[in-house]
Amino acid sequence: MWVGACIDMRYDAFSRCHPAVNFGFFAIAIVLSVILVHPAYLAVSAVCAAAYYLALKGYKGWKAVLGMIPLFFVVALLNPLFNAMGDTVLFSLFGRPFTYESLVYGACIAAMLVSVLLWFLCYGAVMTSDKFTSLFANVIPALSLILVMVLRLVPSYGKKARQISGARQCIGKSGSGTKREKLQGGITVLSALTGWALEGSVVTADSMRARGYGAGKRTTFQVYRLTLQDGVIALLLLLFAAVTIAAAAAGAAQAAFLPSLHIAPVRGALSVSGLGAWGLFLLLPTLLHLREVILWHTLTSDI
Repeated sequence: MWVGACIDMRYDAFSRCHPAVNFGFFAIAIVLSVILVHPAYLAVSAVCAAAYYLALKGYKGWKAVLGMIPLFFVVALLNPLFNAMGDTVLFSLFGRPFTYESLVYGACIAAMLVSVLLWFLCYGAVMTSDKFTSLFANVIPALSLILVMVLRLVPSYGKKARQISGARQCIGKSGSGTKREKLQGGITVLSALTGWALEGSVVTADSMRARGYGAGKRTTFQVYRLTLQDGVIALLLLLFAAVTIAAAAAGAAQAAFLPSLHIAPVRGALSVSGLGAWGLFLLLPTLLHLREVILWHTLTSDI
């Protein structure tokens, strides 16, 4: 019920935190998901990223999450075909050994890729352009503006391309039929999209010049202030991240795959505390979201 009712970002408590808290969380989550190649840590990262993305997008998020499953298997199964290292040969394919160690390594690489992609999807939903500009405008004003404009190119161009294709279909030029007609239709859409992009860049430059861009200190549309709740959330995130990093530095997250497997077992106080802190760190945004949704439904049911 909660995943379907919470598409509105106003329901997400973590999205309403200070941009520094949001950016810090995603930076640590993505970096540690790449560094910690232990299978247990990667599985926790992928599951938590999928849970938070579904919390943000609701039923619409299932398409992206389920789309990661074939990507996982493709990457996991392709790695042994290119990397024949490993002591345990399962079978031979195209004259090359298909090893168990290489398969496990490919599965970990695939889990890392899936988790990082999902965290970037969550980042795109939470860290809006206004948040990014507010956070880095005074530090790197030119670079922050370029990054914001670049990040919005792909979705805006895709939306405009669909509009152009829809307009062509309305006048009977859908581009379907022979391959030649499809190619001509695609070239026409690309030409129109290129002209729109160039015209838009000129209009944007004139608008920025007319508004006095670069004449003074930059301001943002919304003013973000650190609150007590932001401080508590930031302290919890730092505490969980510190425990995770300390456990990993002590060897709780060690993993070697080639030519033989050497994966640190998840047992003992050190390993359990490190993996538990990693899970709590990644689950905190989802837990905040669930708390907000439960509170919202409780209040509305009493009306």
